[in-house]
Amino acid sequence: MNGRAISRVVALATAVAAPLGLGLAVAPAASAAAVTTLYYSSSGAPDYLTQIDQGAANWNAAVTDVKLVKRSTGTTIKFHETHSGGSYTNTDGHGHGDIYLDTSQVAEGFDPTRIAAHELGHNLGLPDHYTGPCSELMSGHGPGTSCKNAKPSAAEAAKVQSLWVNGFAAAELRNVAY
Repeated sequence: MNGRAISRVVALATAVAAPLGLGLAVAPAASAAAVTTLYYSSSGAPDYLTQIDQGAANWNAAVTDVKLVKRSTGTTIKFHETHSGGSYTNTDGHGHGDIYLDTSQVAEGFDPTRIAAHELGHNLGLPDHYTGPCSELMSGHGPGTSCKNAKPSAAEAAKVQSLWVNGFAAAELRNVAY
């Protein structure tokens, strides 16, 4: 039964019950989309626990259809530290992936919170946009080491909302570099 039909049934039941002096408890109609929860583990990147958590918190503040929650078991997104080759993620773009944070990039001056949030963006379905400004999280390393923005833009958040409106679904695995 859709939301409009449920509302009509509730209105009819209330109209009948009120004159009879009957109390009626009605649950709210299920019109809001369900939130999809993705679990991530940062234990494989022990030097960046705080930055990873902040990157996830930035996404959680920007979107409502999907939430990132830290957990040690049963995770679909796993962070790892690497010491060369650049930061990247191997993901299906819809909640499954391994994220590799390169310590050498951090040593060069790239912000680890921005890297973590950027790579989470890939796991949420966003592509790179290296030519974008610092205000776009998915511009990655494009704006250089002076860019410390680790928050998605309104357009990036809106795109993630549209990708997750129908919840969790699998896609093909792909590699995406920072």
